[in-house]
Amino acid sequence: MAAKPGIPKGTRDFSPVEMAKRNYIFNTIRDVYHLYGFQQIETPSMEMLSTLMGKYGDEGDKLLFKIQNSGDYFSGLTDEELLSRDAAKLASKFCEKGLRYDLTVPFARYVVMHRDEISFPFKRYQIQPVWRADRPQKGRYREFYQCDADVVGSDSLLNEVELMQIVDEVFTRFGIRVCIKINNRKILTGIAEIINEADKIVDITVAIDKLDKIGLENVNKELAEKGISAEAIDKLQPIILLQGSNYEKLETLKQVLASSETGLKGVEECEFILKKFASLRKTEMPDLFDDKTNQIELDLTLARGLNYYTGAIFEVKALDVQIGSITGGGRYDNLTGVFGMPGVSGVGISFGADRIFDVLNQLELYPKEAVNGTELLFVNFGEDEADYSLSVLTKVRAAGIRAEMYPDSAKMKKQMTYANAKNIPFVAIVGENEMKENKVLLKNMLSGEQTLLGSDELIAAIRP
Repeated sequence: MAAKPGIPKGTRDFSPVEMAKRNYIFNTIRDVYHLYGFQQIETPSMEMLSTLMGKYGDEGDKLLFKIQNSGDYFSGLTDEELLSRDAAKLASKFCEKGLRYDLTVPFARYVVMHRDEISFPFKRYQIQPVWRADRPQKGRYREFYQCDADVVGSDSLLNEVELMQIVDEVFTRFGIRVCIKINNRKILTGIAEIINEADKIVDITVAIDKLDKIGLENVNKELAEKGISAEAIDKLQPIILLQGSNYEKLETLKQVLASSETGLKGVEECEFILKKFASLRKTEMPDLFDDKTNQIELDLTLARGLNYYTGAIFEVKALDVQIGSITGGGRYDNLTGVFGMPGVSGVGISFGADRIFDVLNQLELYPKEAVNGTELLFVNFGEDEADYSLSVLTKVRAAGIRAEMYPDSAKMKKQMTYANAKNIPFVAIVGENEMKENKVLLKNMLSGEQTLLGSDELIAAIRP
């Protein structure tokens, strides 16, 4: 017997029902993006490695899927290079392309390539898959979709406020209670300055970003391993573990970072975003609201591991499901500069569609109409009955009802089994008597009730 085929770890097949759920996610996010004036673009699945490498930090570079060159890719290698077994060096020789790691870097490349066609500020969204050579685990996949929205060509913090509104609106539509965490890279830079470790900012942010995953003790251990002094680590503790409301945290930070101009700028930006968002929500300074409202929290341990962030950073966690972040993003002031177009600021967010899919599944929050497929099945008793049914079917579809006819003149039991397997709520039965009366016998598959109806009555019964 032939071996059963499989798929790579960290990837998934999606059934018709699952695809209906995923399309509900994509369409909800797309509708909100359109509401805020964003336009859609797409970029290739693969990019030149020169575009991708060096944009995500050392850890990110290791997670890039590299694509082997076609043809004789060994021809340019010496025997010494081949025998060295240096995987990274060899890959750089015969891999020129890679699968995209995210949508932000390809977007920056797109902006630079198409700068003469774009009107700034440019508000774009993109819903496409990305790939990461990560270790698969619950909620973490090697292939997954991102749903990005970015604004480039504007320094205004109103863009950050608008993106937080989008996050709030999307998860309100989904019915998922979330905590929107916010921080600012300038605050983290200021913290590094006041503990006299300014040159270790990347090491500090990468380490403290893991606090909720590995705990404080392991974060401190990683900081020490990166060469950060014990004195600096001690100074860092009360800042990392800062408690209180958002307002109290901001007031404390103004004092703690008084000697850091950069740090105070970050505090000022956070305060603007939080206060403006609160005024639009008609609330006081947003802290942890009641159970019916999405929460907003200033979290100093939030660092976002990607090196290109320079200002505000965001991360969203579901409150009722244990899973990693389901949305993230932030401000990047110099990303296009690496592609020869300096001075273009941008800010963006990315919804993790696959994790949102899992959260909606666990909480059973999909609306019934989002996952229903065919609403009405016409039974096929033969050529004459099928011809009659097709004319009614055309009228039913014109009314916007999702309907189909069983293609073969099979036994009634087989056709009803098909309807049940597809969870079709109504079945239309047309026999000799129904055709004589110019009617259709409509069966409700849930109640078992059967009613003889004309075509207009049939439509009204399904879509009252």
